[in-house]
Amino acid sequence: MSRVRAATRLLAGLLPPFLIGAAAVFGFAPYGVWPLLLLSLALLFGLVDVAATPRKAAVIAWAWGLGYFTGTIHWIYISLHTYGGMPALLAGLAVLGLAAFLGLYPAVVAWGARRWAGTVRAALLLVALPACWLLGEWLRGWLFTGFPWASVGYSQVPSGPLAGYVPILGIYGVGGLLALLAGMLAWLVGRPLDRAAALVLGAGLLLCLVGYPLGQIEWTQASGKPLKVALLQGAIPQNRKWGMEDLLYNLDTYYRLVRDAKAELIVLPETAFPIFLHDMDQYYPDYLAAMLAMAKKQDAALIAGAPRLDAQSQRYYNGAVLLSDPRRPANYKAHLVPFGEFVPMRPLVAWIYDNILQMPLADFSSGGPVQTPLNVRDQRIAANICYEDVFGEELLPNARQATLLLNLSNLAWFDGSAALAQHGQISQARAMETGRPMLRATNSGTTAAIDAHGRYLAKLPERVEGVLYATVQGRTGETPYLRWGNVAALILAGAGLVLARWMARRH
Repeated sequence: MSRVRAATRLLAGLLPPFLIGAAAVFGFAPYGVWPLLLLSLALLFGLVDVAATPRKAAVIAWAWGLGYFTGTIHWIYISLHTYGGMPALLAGLAVLGLAAFLGLYPAVVAWGARRWAGTVRAALLLVALPACWLLGEWLRGWLFTGFPWASVGYSQVPSGPLAGYVPILGIYGVGGLLALLAGMLAWLVGRPLDRAAALVLGAGLLLCLVGYPLGQIEWTQASGKPLKVALLQGAIPQNRKWGMEDLLYNLDTYYRLVRDAKAELIVLPETAFPIFLHDMDQYYPDYLAAMLAMAKKQDAALIAGAPRLDAQSQRYYNGAVLLSDPRRPANYKAHLVPFGEFVPMRPLVAWIYDNILQMPLADFSSGGPVQTPLNVRDQRIAANICYEDVFGEELLPNARQATLLLNLSNLAWFDGSAALAQHGQISQARAMETGRPMLRATNSGTTAAIDAHGRYLAKLPERVEGVLYATVQGRTGETPYLRWGNVAALILAGAGLVLARWMARRH
């Protein structure tokens, strides 16, 4: 009976931080209630502050992280169960398992901050926790191939009070600033409005106020003539994507959309052709010839997402191919999805992968970190595929060479979920970080044109077949983030840790 009571008390203690973390999903697109995310972080920091030991602080932060990641990436269930064929119970457990693993990052942040700052409340809330939070999210962005989805800084994109810092510090840096505001709120709770409280409150307001004029700075300059683009959205359900009986349906959909598009650049989304290009050339040569003839008639360039076999290396790539150029130059996906596009530790997971999951095209190779932009008229386009644009720093080498960014995606794997809007928000952040417009051509959404300040110029409704027209202006020059990446944010985090240690020892 005592064990039952102990377990009940443990669950009762973990439930509040779990719910607080789960509520933070409303801080991101499509909801955009960013103060709710700030409040969620402030409540977490307050709980970490009052925890009896660093270990208990870590457990509380893990429960918060379990709720947070379950809420923000719950849509993975759709790809595993609805389209991947995994039984519902296993798919649900897989999502919870991933959320539980990702929850270890805030747990380590809480434990480390408490150990580093000791019992000095100001050092913990105002310095150590914000610095460790920034480092924790940065670590999550690359460790074990990385999964930086739902970094808290995205809640500020494109018009939060801290959005102006994105071109300078990037999303991780802005996440650190948001954590600083949360720490300030937690520190101010229960304090009288004395001189110290007034200074902290004033610093928080100043931090937000400075963000606005920073957001008005034009870090980059117009380059070349504006380009009229047509972004195609086929809205093809995922269960009609890969079967041979549905191939003609896919091809017919995008043939009609290309036929009706009138622009200087026509873009088809990721795997618009759900077979390899060499098979298209062999079995459907008239189809490609007719599509290219329609584009040529109006002097339009044509970019399409298609899987491709390299004849020399015999490797497969997920690419954005400039079909209107006889040489067919391409940008290939560099950061592949584990278990979606390649199988890590295949000998260990082969049976599960081959017998439970049903994921097509899962043996791709990486195209490499630096690739040549696609030339369209006087613009240079750096294309990225699907979720690899969540890795902001990895896009910088190609963005420096380019005047426009382009994302091709097929998010029908997560159809009808918040993943579509969240991915659009991620692309908005990449535009702000690099000072480059971002074009998005997707199968089901969010298909959009985004300016260099992260604002939507035009956007199609989700899960609706159509053509989105927009005129975009390429840009050159460098934002501070495009020049130095995450270095500035990491230096600030390091300085914060030094300051927190000094405050703890001085106390």
